[in-house]
Amino acid sequence: MSAMFHNFREILTHLDSLGLFHMDMRLGRMRRALSALGLTRPPFTVVQILGTNGKGSTAAFLASLCAAHGCKTGLYTSPHFVSPEERIRVNGQALPGESWTARANALMAEAPPPGGLTYFEFLTALALLLFREHGVDVAVLEAGLGGRHDATTALDADLLCYTPIALDHRDILGPTLAAIASDKAAAVRGPAPLCTAPQFPAAARCLEEAARARHAPLHQAEALPAAWLPRLGLAGPHQLVNAGLALAAWRQLAPLLGRRADDAAAQTRGLTRAFLAGRLQRVPAAEEYPPLLLDGAHNPHGMRALLRSLDYLEQSSGVRPAGAVFSCLGDKDWRTSALMLKRRLGAAPLFIPALDNPRAADIHNVAAACDSLPPATARPLEGPNALPRALAAARRVKGASPERPILLTGSLYLLAEFFTLFPNLAAAAPPKALP
Repeated sequence: MSAMFHNFREILTHLDSLGLFHMDMRLGRMRRALSALGLTRPPFTVVQILGTNGKGSTAAFLASLCAAHGCKTGLYTSPHFVSPEERIRVNGQALPGESWTARANALMAEAPPPGGLTYFEFLTALALLLFREHGVDVAVLEAGLGGRHDATTALDADLLCYTPIALDHRDILGPTLAAIASDKAAAVRGPAPLCTAPQFPAAARCLEEAARARHAPLHQAEALPAAWLPRLGLAGPHQLVNAGLALAAWRQLAPLLGRRADDAAAQTRGLTRAFLAGRLQRVPAAEEYPPLLLDGAHNPHGMRALLRSLDYLEQSSGVRPAGAVFSCLGDKDWRTSALMLKRRLGAAPLFIPALDNPRAADIHNVAAACDSLPPATARPLEGPNALPRALAAARRVKGASPERPILLTGSLYLLAEFFTLFPNLAAAAPPKALP
């Protein structure tokens, strides 16, 4: 079969043709492709990260821990902000798209269209091919949605990590926490051990039952002590839970990788060097925007964690938002998240730019919901360049400063639009500490 792709641009064109949000909740295609590629049981250790909130942060902490112990580490996360290249990393560095071509052609030879892989399946299989090519010791794979039918469940895993499970994607996974947790717990497919963060009782029961049915050891992770807060590479009290889960996972992984599980110095390096864009990320002012605090909170559970982080920042260092830029997807529980944020902001201005996304919530409905809590401070911005205009308006907010930044939150897709405008910030090293 002649090469279908000659460069990265052609791969991007193919991905666009698949549709970013197209899903087909079956694993048959993915399993057949991985079997043909010899990747059902990859030649490296595999960790699957599942849950609702904190998956990306936990994956980043764990990958950083692995690298700090001298392991060549692959990291696969989603979604991306600017380019799919961000999803596939080795030792913290994104693999350039131009290096994808040969592996993408090998993948297409085994799973050609029509009837080929979906967008997420294609990138998952491609990541595994690239990790094998680069000779990684361990790959940390963040699940996309759910667990039962997620592409990352189509291969064998050596360890599963569960971040807190909450209500999200109810239209796909089920209307209740038990239904959602049951779907995610269905990723338990053998005796590989599980590590879990503290869970709501209904979710905990689902994980316990799945582990028992598969004779899989279940390890309960504990949050790190609060003394770690100033040192963690990702900021906010909720990161104590994610970092604690990653550390518990590392202690299970270390023997598989021939590393010490009790190397305190390496653990400290790993936890302090972790970075993931858009997680309570501080951005200094520039000509186009005021001082910003970026966070990807996109559902009530995530918003609750963000608000706790804001409380911590105010108490510990006097940092308090002077206003917010908020936008969200319509298929999330955006109303609850928006009202939580509005209560926290009080009379501070709230800018609501339209997202360039077919799933976006109607900005006038969002503004009306926010303004149902007086005083009315929400300002919807529609049409093209809505986000740049929101940022320009935010620059004029009275009192905005490094100690009183503008919060930008509500959706990872809002952050994606921001990072598309300012791509250097998606890869920037985090500041040492908030003021």
